[in-house]
Amino acid sequence: MIIRDAVEKDLPEILFIYNEAIERTLATFDTEPRSLEKQIAWFNDHGPTHPIIVAEQNGKVIGWASLSRWSDRAAYDGTVELSFYVLELHQGKGVGKALLLALLEKADNLSLHTIISRITEGNEASIQLHKQVGFEYIGVMKQVGKKFGRLLDVHMFQFFI
Repeated sequence: MIIRDAVEKDLPEILFIYNEAIERTLATFDTEPRSLEKQIAWFNDHGPTHPIIVAEQNGKVIGWASLSRWSDRAAYDGTVELSFYVLELHQGKGVGKALLLALLEKADNLSLHTIISRITEGNEASIQLHKQVGFEYIGVMKQVGKKFGRLLDVHMFQFFI
């Protein structure tokens, strides 16, 4: 497996992985599949200070991760939000951990201050992974999302760089 910076030609595979998560999981609160045009706009909103990386195996993208702006207010410039998604077939095989560790290294080199991660209730694998690499649990937002007919809590984690 190779971890590398994402490039625009990766977007169809990134989009496939994200849409799989939208349709099958609680990992994202998007409820409708995303279009390629919207994914291109998302990609273009990132840049050197908000990287996107992919995990590639045998020439195929099997997971991706990004650091996104937490807020458009200037005082939050040192704070980013973590997202990562792994193709269902490759979950539980260390891909998510590899992506997470690579992004933590990038964040350290970017002089960022803190990373926020939101994890939907019931995603124990993600909660344990965050704890393993040093994220601290900072609280819960109760019933802030509704997906698949359920009101859901979101657990907040924070990592200081």
